[in-house]
Amino acid sequence: MDTKQLWKNCLVEIEAGVSKANFSTWFKNTCILKEEIGIVYVGVPNEFVRDWLKNKYHKLITKTIADAYENMRAVEYIITKTEPNKQELPKTTETYINKELPLRDLYINPDDNLNPRYHFNSFIVGTFNELAYAASQAIIENPGTKYNPFFVYGGTGLGKTHLIQAIGNSIKEKYPNKKVHYLTLEKFATDFINSLQNNKANSFKEKYRRYDLLIIDDIQFIGKMEKIQEELFHTFNTFYENNKQIIFSSDKHPNYIPELADRLKSRFAAGMIVDVSEPEYESRLAILKVKLKELNVDLDQEIIEYVAESIQGNIRELEGSLNTIICQYRLKNKPLLVSEVKNLLKNNIKPKKNVAIKDVVKIVSNYYSLEEASIYEKTRKKEIVKARQIIMYLLREDFNVSYPLIGQKLGGKDHTTVIHSYLKIKNDLKNDPQLMQELEQIRIMFK
Repeated sequence: MDTKQLWKNCLVEIEAGVSKANFSTWFKNTCILKEEIGIVYVGVPNEFVRDWLKNKYHKLITKTIADAYENMRAVEYIITKTEPNKQELPKTTETYINKELPLRDLYINPDDNLNPRYHFNSFIVGTFNELAYAASQAIIENPGTKYNPFFVYGGTGLGKTHLIQAIGNSIKEKYPNKKVHYLTLEKFATDFINSLQNNKANSFKEKYRRYDLLIIDDIQFIGKMEKIQEELFHTFNTFYENNKQIIFSSDKHPNYIPELADRLKSRFAAGMIVDVSEPEYESRLAILKVKLKELNVDLDQEIIEYVAESIQGNIRELEGSLNTIICQYRLKNKPLLVSEVKNLLKNNIKPKKNVAIKDVVKIVSNYYSLEEASIYEKTRKKEIVKARQIIMYLLREDFNVSYPLIGQKLGGKDHTTVIHSYLKIKNDLKNDPQLMQELEQIRIMFK
């Protein structure tokens, strides 16, 4: 069997199923070392890559090899110091690595698992993440004493990992003697389970409690892991009692992590819980400009503004669309027209939701058991003011209705009143799980 050609074919398929950045980061310097009685041995450069491929991409790798090699029974991963032939990465991917990702970005520090690419000098701050950013700077100034623990939550692709790793990198630089460690909950759980199986529970405790800053990503998966919750609880207490900083990230508020123990919810709430939302237009524009500067690519301002306006999802989707444009730009080796960019991104742009303002008023009024007419009245009754503010927030946040139009349709309110209402709900959501739950239930009614 020609293992080199087999892996080359597999990489082409794998590349189509993951983002370019992930493909470049995790599949560079991999190869098929050998095949024995149906077991295919994939060579990887280090332990971190091995664990990541096993935990995140094993199903994809197994299926891809099985489709190309029918006698495959299993896939194993072996750490090898031998650098595979560069031809094992398709040429298009090599070009991407050389031109779009600085070489240093591909290497994770094995001592702390931090990616040097994640730093605050490339972190865009906007209204969508300014509170999280401000808290992170306070933590860097006084780690372990302010906002401990620090809990960041929000949807995928919004820069949470960038933020928490940037804190780690900044603390490493400012306090060279402090021990910093970043890992996912999955890795924490795997290490703990292995320590129990090998009767090395004390070694596990010593390993993690010697750090001065512990950063745990994707904590939302802890819900049904009772033993892991118990160990994390004790680890947290040790950190807190010794003024050591601990940071978590999650895709949801801790109150909405299924089966999370109350004592952990209480510990999370004792520090600071902050959300990161989707970036608004100005932030999307700034992100694109920073990315283009990093890649040394010059695109027409009209194109940049079109992308910022059209791609209204998370940062990952924004960067993915930009990579598509840059690839076409380099392929043609000449400036692109806006019409060409629109054609390129037609499948990336989500259709904008259309809704009648009166329908939003009706749904929210019904949810809070209010008369629809009361929303338009001049009154200071708390329940009506709250419902009206939520209507204004939803019209702006979910349906992108202009402030003046919202004010005009809701009883002739001034646009500054609408802005105030929008910002009030936006800020209240950061610390009010009950309000967040109410909004989630209201949004379901629009579907």
